[in-house]
Amino acid sequence: MTYVLVAILCSLVGLGTAAYYATWVLKQDPGSALMQKISKHIQEGALAFLTREYRTVAIVLVAVAIAMTVFLRASGGIVMALAYLVGAVFSGSAGFIGLTIATRANSRTTHAATKSMPKALEVAFRGGAVMGLTVAGLGLLGVSLCFVVFLFASGLVKDLELVPGAMLSIFGMQIPATTIFSDIIPGFGLGASTIALFARVGGGIYTKAADVGADLVGKVEAGIPEDDPRNPAVIADNVGDNVGDVAGMGADLYESYVGAIVAPLALGSLLLGFRGALLPLLIAAVGMICSAIATLFVRGKEGGNPGRALSLGTYGAAILTLVACLPLVLWLVPAGTAFAGKSVVNPIGFFIAIFVGLAAGMAIGQASEIYTSDAHQAVKKIAEAAKTGPATVILAGIATGMQSTAASIIFLVIAMGVSYVAGEWAMPLGGGIFAVGLSAIGMLATTGIVVAVDAYGPIADNAGGISEMSHQGPEVRAITDSLDSVGNTTAAIAKGFAIASAAVTALAYFQLYATKVGLDRIDILQSNVIIGLFIGGMFPFLFSSLAINAVGRAAQAMIEEVRRQFREITGLREGVEGVEGEYSKCVDIATTAALREMILPASLACALPILVGLYSKSMLGGFLAGSLIVGFLLAIFMANSGGAWDNAKKYIEGGAMGGKGSDAHHAAVVGDTVGDPFKDTAGPSMNILIKVMSVIAVVFAPLFTRG
Repeated sequence: MTYVLVAILCSLVGLGTAAYYATWVLKQDPGSALMQKISKHIQEGALAFLTREYRTVAIVLVAVAIAMTVFLRASGGIVMALAYLVGAVFSGSAGFIGLTIATRANSRTTHAATKSMPKALEVAFRGGAVMGLTVAGLGLLGVSLCFVVFLFASGLVKDLELVPGAMLSIFGMQIPATTIFSDIIPGFGLGASTIALFARVGGGIYTKAADVGADLVGKVEAGIPEDDPRNPAVIADNVGDNVGDVAGMGADLYESYVGAIVAPLALGSLLLGFRGALLPLLIAAVGMICSAIATLFVRGKEGGNPGRALSLGTYGAAILTLVACLPLVLWLVPAGTAFAGKSVVNPIGFFIAIFVGLAAGMAIGQASEIYTSDAHQAVKKIAEAAKTGPATVILAGIATGMQSTAASIIFLVIAMGVSYVAGEWAMPLGGGIFAVGLSAIGMLATTGIVVAVDAYGPIADNAGGISEMSHQGPEVRAITDSLDSVGNTTAAIAKGFAIASAAVTALAYFQLYATKVGLDRIDILQSNVIIGLFIGGMFPFLFSSLAINAVGRAAQAMIEEVRRQFREITGLREGVEGVEGEYSKCVDIATTAALREMILPASLACALPILVGLYSKSMLGGFLAGSLIVGFLLAIFMANSGGAWDNAKKYIEGGAMGGKGSDAHHAAVVGDTVGDPFKDTAGPSMNILIKVMSVIAVVFAPLFTRG
């Protein structure tokens, strides 16, 4: 009991730190009356969308919970359904809390920028830290509570071991205690995955519909600057930054974080009993504390590079976590630890897996930076291509995204290979795949600060928009632009972390699925497996198509509304004083379209694995393998090509290739518009897609009996 209470205490430390930062942010000066008015519009639009989104998703949650209760009764379906709903509530709560603070930190960051860059950085980062520490704190707390409620409260664990043959009595049913690890706690993870899938797809459609509509009519057709208050879609665009990049990314990494704990936890319980289940939990607890400490490292200085300050926090958390994990591994699973006829020989191998996972996450994040930052040649070449028009910009961006997959795949397979070998060295004939799972939690142990740095981005972006709309001087906009530029890079790095961990976590879930249904191999000479591979490889493309088309349809409606307002509201386009656009209509269009369009792709992702599994468990194995490989490649390609297009546009806006208003700038805006649904809708959805399908396969595995 004591060891899990330590994890709970660590989660509470993270949540307490988040509460402190939230209080600190709210005490900062919100700025002028006009800044506050603009911020209020963004707050109301973002929270209205999130509320309507959660109401829509609640219908799906109830339906899935009922299906678990009815069809998985023999495996404790009602308990699994309860864990599923709790996981969803925790995930939704993290999004709500983070969004609430982020939408209040934006005007405060703008006002701080009138004082100095370090002050603006501090406000934006601490606003993002609320989201980061809440995501990690609630994720760790939820999984830890599953331990306490379902195991310790029943006295089924003594001296770090399960009581042999222990049965859990719940609602009159006798359930083997070991199913807590393989069925019920994965149910909690599925709840987080469901919220994340809808939040990522819905938020991504919203933000890119608003962004594309605002850019094409405002910048390209009307020739007015970005975030100009004359553009009726400008508030919807700023709302989109929050629902997509704060709530959406927060739910995404919450789900990644929970999955990275749950998958090795379940595998560890099969390999090493309760000790194996406890190890991933305590690694996450260590990472939680180290992330909270590392937030104190982020300090800007006048004339300094804000990116370096953020990197110091990220790398500081990683180093602290590694230092703490070594004694943890040696204490919890020392040499000689035995379970089910196998024993640990060299526990240092498990630590190597954690180290390799964290290093690979950092490496993939840095690879994303190389391909998406205007400090490197890839983005500069895209900007150079803009001199010859939109077509060459798009070709250069596609080629860059495709090329970027090579580095990410190489880092990933090295991490998997080294982790597997290290795991087999640690515990022969079984430790390899568990070590691969440990590498996933290694990647995401520092989720608290990774999300903090990512959520900082949209706050800085909103601050720049508020600066423009409230008519601040060029020196203020220069500060917010410098913060925003760093935010684009940090977002790309966070996407790299999320995508890399998704692949490793999905592989761990895949192994768990194979164990539960009795698949000792996936034979590609079997027709069912081949069919599954092709269907699985196809589905990420179909899903991406549905998401991108949804953005296109929603953006068309937004474009028509902006054009209508320019035609019908006298003086709006000319900027006559006292004339305002009908911002709320644009917000409503984006909200309605996003909620309508997210249903089909997200529902298909939930239903298809069950339908395939009911036909053939080996076909589902092939399906999961195909979707994992293709989904990972698509995610990297779309995220990096989109990020590269975005920063190529910003590079030109900074004065390169003729600067704002030039032909090169117009071409780059088109490239950025193509890249928007790539990097913020379809691309980020891929990592959730491959995990949600894998965890659905695990949870509903008792239904799959046909070979």
